[in-house]
Amino acid sequence: MKDMHVFEREVNGRRYRVAAQSIWDPVRGRSVARQAVLGPATAPPVADLSATRTVGTQAIGDVGALIWVAEQLDLIGHIDRACGYLGAKGGPSIGELAVAVAIQRACSPGPKRDLAEFLDGAVPRLSCLPSSAFSGQAYHRVAQQVTDEQLEQAQIVIAKAAVARFELSADVLAFDTTNFELTRRGHAKSKRSDLRVVGLGVLVSETGHVPLLYRTYAGNSSDQAVLTACLDGLRALHQSLDDGECRERAQRTLVRDGGFWSPQLELDLDTVGYYSLISLPLGHAAAEQALQMAAKRGAMKPLPGKLAQVRAARVLTKVGNLDRTLVVVESQELLEGQKRGIAVALRKAKAELSKLDRLVRAKRISRSSLEQRIRKTLGREYLSRFVVTESGGDDQQPTLRWHVDAAMRRQLEKTRLGRRVLCTDHHLWSTGRIVQAFRGQWNVEELFRRAKKGGVVPWGPSHQWADGFIRLHTFATVLGLMLVSLAKIALGTGQSTLALMGDLAEIRATLVRTTTGGPGRRATVMIAPELSISQRRAVQAFDLERWLPSLLSCMTTRPVQA
Repeated sequence: MKDMHVFEREVNGRRYRVAAQSIWDPVRGRSVARQAVLGPATAPPVADLSATRTVGTQAIGDVGALIWVAEQLDLIGHIDRACGYLGAKGGPSIGELAVAVAIQRACSPGPKRDLAEFLDGAVPRLSCLPSSAFSGQAYHRVAQQVTDEQLEQAQIVIAKAAVARFELSADVLAFDTTNFELTRRGHAKSKRSDLRVVGLGVLVSETGHVPLLYRTYAGNSSDQAVLTACLDGLRALHQSLDDGECRERAQRTLVRDGGFWSPQLELDLDTVGYYSLISLPLGHAAAEQALQMAAKRGAMKPLPGKLAQVRAARVLTKVGNLDRTLVVVESQELLEGQKRGIAVALRKAKAELSKLDRLVRAKRISRSSLEQRIRKTLGREYLSRFVVTESGGDDQQPTLRWHVDAAMRRQLEKTRLGRRVLCTDHHLWSTGRIVQAFRGQWNVEELFRRAKKGGVVPWGPSHQWADGFIRLHTFATVLGLMLVSLAKIALGTGQSTLALMGDLAEIRATLVRTTTGGPGRRATVMIAPELSISQRRAVQAFDLERWLPSLLSCMTTRPVQA
């Protein structure tokens, strides 16, 4: 995407502000210029305030900030080149449509049929084409033509541009998956026939929560199969980042949770050039041994520096046939959460066991049914480890005795609860660096929270079920997540993403229509809002005054003193 140039031009004695851009026309084999008039550049007319009326507002801050980020990455150009300049003749290209949908989902999520109205309601312009060209029909026509291979190639070149322009740390990348509800699509892992879902796997940078690579899949696929399917993309991303950073073979590490563990997958990641860092399932034999080691007196030691509140134990051992470093990490936050969950589950289990006890005394349950219901009752939240049950008798007249063993519960809390077992082949890393790198997994979970309903860039609700529509819709949604993350990095703010976008959304131009007493149509004038200190910083960072020059002349709001 080339920068849009804004300048002034005199036409018939009046000065106008004009936006111009140059795009590549693959049919003609040359660049083509586009221009759009933004409005008069002369001073607003003298108006009678009693005859002035407000007729609406137009967005500046949030849309302008995301367009600025897209220009820094040449986002539209990268997408168009990767996808073969798809798009209708004289209409928006696939890059323009994808970026327009991405900005719409980040600023005002809605259906594609409202895309033209959304673009019309903003002062910053994504393209010099009229907003009416960005229709739902144009989006769906392009979506039927683009392929997975083209969009994956676009992801890789965009990731390379983002890492280079915003100096992202790409040595540690976190990967995770989630599901979104979708009408008439896929199957749920829970085997529910009434719930149709589509899965999304995303690879995120260690800093900034910036998505660099994603993959969609059927909702009933396993996590391991999803990551295996991404290996080619991971290899290409690794090579692309190495080329961009002029490094022969960088040491990159892939962080993921226990659902992705597989010895073969570990070897495959090593083949494509990635180190591995994973949270082992606690039921794994190596994890059990590590937990027993950590339970010994003095094994858990506090970490230095910023992680002084964290205790960890480290051991070098075999995981299957692989040499791995295991780190047992203690988390008070995780411990408190698990204890709350156990308390709720135990309360329900006590009620169910009391009910079973009454059925046994009334001789209204068989022994096989009793044992089955006991297993189901104690099958969650570690209850079977400290709730002791004894069933006897025959099938017609069973007996039941049960109690909660407090000592076993304390032992469980001391040796297992609140602990994770991290497994890595990065043997030279310090224990603190391993723990810090794994905490990057939270970045992906934070990204998914944004993409869920009510988040900053929601993926749904979506009523599209054709493969092409889902493909381009997901691509645009992940682009929106990337633009928002990079805007936060560019501004350097400590605000949450939701607060940042809300602050930018308040930078709006008020449209007023006034009577001047002269001949002709009533003039419509844009009035800049009063800006806070943080908003003025955003105006300067994202070059928003090019769309409304009076923005920087606005007074800063100050708190009223008592």
